[in-house]
Parts: sequence; structure tokens; C-alpha cells
Amino acid sequence: MPDNKKREFTSFQTGANYDSRMHIPADVAMVYGINNDLPKKVEGWRKAGYTIQLMTGVAWGEYKDYLYGQWDGKNHWDEAQRERNGEIIGHGVDVPYMAPSITYGLYLADGVKRAIDQGIDTIFLEEPEFWVRAGYSESFKREWQSYYKEPWQAPYSSPEAQYRASKLKYFLYRRALQQVFSEAQKYGKTKGMNVRCFVPTHSMINYAQWGIVSPEHSLAQLEGCDGYIGQVWTGTARTPNLYRGVLKERTFETAFLEYGVLSNLVKGTGRRMIYLNDPVEDQARDWVDFKMHWENTLVASLLWPEVFHYEVCPWPERPFTFKYPAKAGQPESRISKEYETELLTVFHALGYMKQPKFKWESGMQGVGVLVSDTLMFQRFEPFTGDPHLSCFFGQAIPFIKAGVAAQPVQLENVLLKDYLKPFKLLCLSYEGQKPPAAELHAPVVEWVKAGGTLLIVDAGNDPANKVREWWNTGEHSYATPMDHLLELLGLPAGCEETIKTVGKGHVIISRKNPTALAADPKGAAELIALAQKGFSLMRRKWTAEPAFVLRRGPYVVAAALDDVDRPASLQLKGRFVDLFDARLPILDGITLKPGDRKLLVDLNAASKSPGLIACAGKCEGVEFSGGKMTLRVEGPVESQGAALLRVPKRPSRVSGAEWVYDEATRTLTLHFANKPEGVVIEVE
Repeated sequence: MPDNKKREFTSFQTGANYDSRMHIPADVAMVYGINNDLPKKVEGWRKAGYTIQLMTGVAWGEYKDYLYGQWDGKNHWDEAQRERNGEIIGHGVDVPYMAPSITYGLYLADGVKRAIDQGIDTIFLEEPEFWVRAGYSESFKREWQSYYKEPWQAPYSSPEAQYRASKLKYFLYRRALQQVFSEAQKYGKTKGMNVRCFVPTHSMINYAQWGIVSPEHSLAQLEGCDGYIGQVWTGTARTPNLYRGVLKERTFETAFLEYGVLSNLVKGTGRRMIYLNDPVEDQARDWVDFKMHWENTLVASLLWPEVFHYEVCPWPERPFTFKYPAKAGQPESRISKEYETELLTVFHALGYMKQPKFKWESGMQGVGVLVSDTLMFQRFEPFTGDPHLSCFFGQAIPFIKAGVAAQPVQLENVLLKDYLKPFKLLCLSYEGQKPPAAELHAPVVEWVKAGGTLLIVDAGNDPANKVREWWNTGEHSYATPMDHLLELLGLPAGCEETIKTVGKGHVIISRKNPTALAADPKGAAELIALAQKGFSLMRRKWTAEPAFVLRRGPYVVAAALDDVDRPASLQLKGRFVDLFDARLPILDGITLKPGDRKLLVDLNAASKSPGLIACAGKCEGVEFSGGKMTLRVEGPVESQGAALLRVPKRPSRVSGAEWVYDEATRTLTLHFANKPEGVVIEVE
């Protein structure tokens, strides 16, 4: 039978059978894979009380029966993605990345139907990924001929060939996903089920960094696509980028932008966005490293208040059962009790981030950087002049470091009503990306004429300006797509650096390449000065401080930025609970120093009524009867549980936990040993 739907705010994916060490606070367990062991995994996690959903790979997986012909009697190794030298791009032994054919889509649909037979009505097809360095398999050559009606061209042979190869890769995975969605939902109806379909995907920014093409924006146009999981984690966010000429990891800033582009991907579409967090990451390191980077990415994700669904952990088997060095160079050990309790506390809190009220206390709003999916199309041979994606980061990182909560704005979405309305200033470059359609320019022009400032940072010499595309074919004969936009703005083609009034708004043009700005120690200051000029033209005040502080109901999310000229030292007044501290201490005021990342509960903003404030375990609330408060908490075996309650008075008796009472806040802090079957605590 289908699972009874309860809460779906938090989830995790796992390829393992149920294990009491992984009994974490979350609503949904996404069992992984469509192989023969699926029924056993489903049964175990369902008995443990989780709503069951399915996740499986779309670009790769344990699909040997397809590759070797057991499924349909035909060998399909010619669909493996191949590099220029003929080597297969693999994800493991006999697990290649696929160049998806129509037959492959049907194979995946068959596997999904087996999950539907298990009563699973929510399907996640993850990571539709086609490497930019691929495009040399026989199947891809056939698809080229079918799609373009002309002979295949080696992607490395010219900018146009690489760009067109990426467009085809984009199309092939959109087609494959549409096949599976359609087949799954049609089959579900025969079972009386309404099957939902989601796509877990990295951010378009990360895919562009790593040289991968994925049909990001176009997935929202698929029939039957209910939403995404935005896969941002330490491994993506710690990819180095250039700022003021220095190449290094900037995990918080990169994660903020990655989560941001994913948030803007679904705005106005009605689709759900689920944010991924990962307490460990794919690459084995040490617990100190894991914790620091997880806190960075977690805080970055919480600074996007429109999103309130979370995949709290992709593989709980890693943090809760694997061993890693405590610090670099030390022996391997299991997770510390403190970090384990911290994770459980935050997992629980993530289930309550749907807060109707939120307020920015620091983090200037109204600035965006326009980005298109075509950012993924120019990331390999013969496009080799921007290895760190500075065409984007050269525009975006300076704003973040200045304390401007700049949003990556999906260019393909500007046709949606009021999509650009929240923005006062937009930054745009066609270095490293191109507008996929001419009609996207008109809404941008209308926004400028209504009073916005468009800051164009574009040298105009990108080699992809010459690819066969809409701006130089058919009725159009523009040297660059920017010339088309300039014409609509009433400015001459190839316009040099200038500041012009257009309607009620303004256009500022800099003929600098964002890549050059990122490499220049003074480039960030140059960009910010132009943006400040734009605000002065609009008679608006520039109020940026190098820190982000967002209130989401009783939760306070804070990040004080480092590597800035004028560090912030902010004081948060009140009494707070630090959810990154396993002890759940009550703090009288918080001072934010550069580099600090905080997730707090403001006790002055939390409910004054008796009840649960925080919990390191799975707990749905407190029951009240005859002057007694009772709560039941579930958690991984042998983990250390904790809870914070608001109580009417100092208790006379507490059973099931050690406790500390705070008179000033009328709160009770509890500590106890977690149990998967549940610990019952009574307070009188």
C-alpha cells in the first residue's frame, strides 16, 4: 500500500538496509537504487516509521543488465559517454556515465515501475549529467545526426561544435527524464496512485565549474516534474574561485550562490525546491574539516527563506557508521558524541523552517547577477581561458564579500510575471554564457525602463559570439547577442563604456571582462564602485555591511564575512540557544566575529508557552496531562540526546533524563541516551 503522507519537510537518501545507528530525525527515507534488494530496504525503513520514497541515478547506476544485454538482448556499451581519446567516463567498475538513448529511458522507466509496485509514489531521478569533455560515443554521433540533420562534428574542433554538442547533451537528458516521468505517472494511475517526480541536481554554477551539462531550467517545463533537490554540499562549495587575484576555497560564499541559483530556478514555477546538506562529503577527510564546511554550507542554505524543505543527509551511513580521522594525521574514529548531537539537533530544527515571518537584519537586498544555463556550454576545449568560472564569480563574489546578498537570477525565467520586480540593480555579462532566446531581452528592457539599473560588464570578445545562433541567423545579423539587447535599450551596437538613462532607469556599461576583474586585486573594488554609482543614480542608499543576519521566526541565521577590508563585529542582543553546541547553552548576547557561522534560537522570539524549543532526536512535540509534560524522543542507538523545553516553573521531578533549569528564561535543558525505540521523559 502507498505510504501514509505525514510531514515531508526533512529527508535522507540511503543505499543501506535499516540500521539503528542511523535512526535520525527526518520524515522521509529515500531508498536508493532499483535493484533486487529494493523490497528489503523498503521494508526495514518503513517499519522504522519513515515515509518511503525512491531515488536512483539517471546518468549512471548499477545497470549492468542493460549494458550487457540481459534486459532486451542487446549490448548497450556504445551509449557510454566517451572522451576524445575514446576512454569511457565512468562512475565505478561497469558503471559508465550514459549518453541516454530512447531505449535507455524505457529501461529506467521499467525500474521505476518496480518501485511503484512496492507502494512508492514519489520518485527522485538524480544527477542528469553529461560531461562537456564527452561527446565521442557512437550513440552520441547518431543523436547528433538525428537532432541537427547534419554530420557529427568533434566537439573540440571549434567553439561552435562544442556549444552545439552541449545543447544536444542538454536536450538528451531532458528527453530521458520526460520519458521516465511520463511512464511512471501513467503506470501509477493503473495502481490508483498519484506518482510525483523530482530531480536531484547540482547547481548550474557547480556544473559549469566542473564541466558538466545538465538540463537545469528546462526541467521545470517537463510535464509531471514536481521539483528538485538542490545538491549543494562541501564537495561542490569548496571548489576554489578567484577573488582579488587570489585562488582559494570560499565555501560559504560559493554555497550561498549555489543555493541562490537553485532558489531562483523555481521561483514563479510552483515547483518545490529541497536543499541538500551533507555532514561528511564524498571525499574522505577528517571530522574537524567535515564539521567546519558543513556549518558553512548549512548556514548558506538557511539564508534563502523561500526554501523550507531539506535533505538533511545524503548518506547517513557515512557520518553515523563510518570512521574518519579526528584531525588530519590522526587515527580513524567514529563521529564524536558532540558532533553527533549537534547534527541531530540541527536535523530536528530543519523540520521547522517553514516560518511565515522572516527579516533581514544585515545583508543588503535588491541586487542580482543574471545567469543562463548556457553557462555550462563553454567549459572545455576550445574554451580554455576561464578555468575557474570567473565570468560568473568575478561579478558575484565581490557583492557577497561587501555584504550584499546578491542573487543569481535565472535569465530563462525573466518571462515570468514580476520575476525581476524585487531587484534594483542587475549585473549582466555574456562572457562565458549566451542568452538562449531573443525574447528574453524584452523583459529586461522593460525592467530598466521602469526604474532599474542594468550594470553590463562585458568586453564583447567571447569566441562563442560567432556560433550559429539566433542573433546571427534568420532575421537577425548581430555580431553579438549583447548588440541585440543594446538596440532594444536604444544604444548603439558595440557601445563603449558609458552611463545612460533609459526611461526611468539606467544602463552602466563597463567593457571589462569579469574574468579579468576576478584576477585583478583591484577588480572587486572597481565593480562595487560601479554598483554604488548605480544606486546613487536611483537615489537609493547603499547600506551593505560585511555580514548576513536573517531571522526566520525564532531562528537566527548569521554569517560574518572574512577576507574583507572592513570586518564586521556585530552584537546580537537577547538570550539565545546555540544549535551548533551539543550542550544547548543559553547565551546572553552574541558577538559575531569575521568567519563566524551561527544557527541560533532567540528565546525572546520563541513561544512563551510551555513546549519544545530544540531537540537532538526525533520528537513531534510535548503532551500535557494533569500538570505533567511528556515527550518521546527517538534517536540513533548509543547517541547522546538533548532537548530544551519551555516550562511554566521549576520542575519538582524529571524522569528519564538529566536536567538543568534556567529561571531567567524558564527553560529546562535535558540530556539523555537516545534509543531508536524512543526515550520517554516526564516533567512535573
